[in-house]
Amino acid sequence: MDDYTLREGQDLARDDVVGLYQANRWSSATKPDLLMTALGNSDSVVTAWADDTLIGLGNALSDGALVVYYPHLLVHPDWHGKGVGRAIIARLQERYAGFHQHALISDAEAVGFYQRCGFTKAGDCQAMWIYAGGDG
Repeated sequence: MDDYTLREGQDLARDDVVGLYQANRWSSATKPDLLMTALGNSDSVVTAWADDTLIGLGNALSDGALVVYYPHLLVHPDWHGKGVGRAIIARLQERYAGFHQHALISDAEAVGFYQRCGFTKAGDCQAMWIYAGGDG
């Protein structure tokens, strides 16, 4: 297994964050100021690091009692399949253990990953959004 460490906190270098988002072709990389504000306003952020290189990131928004929403979970493509994403989501789930609802929106190709992490499809619910990313 490749070595990496998990860290918590929103104090992140813009270049590290934007580079990770660009490597994953996420449209929010084109809005770096807003991206950094969003991460800074998150209830929690968990990052994965290989030495001084940011290789993964997940964040959570929460009401602090009942509901937590995980808007971002991404891992550098070179680190896919090495347990990094699973470790990040597990750390976030640990922090919000006992909450009534853990929610996220998943791209179709990531559904299996989230199911392996304990998430299930939300019954007859349908995800809905107004999205300005252009890649959805």
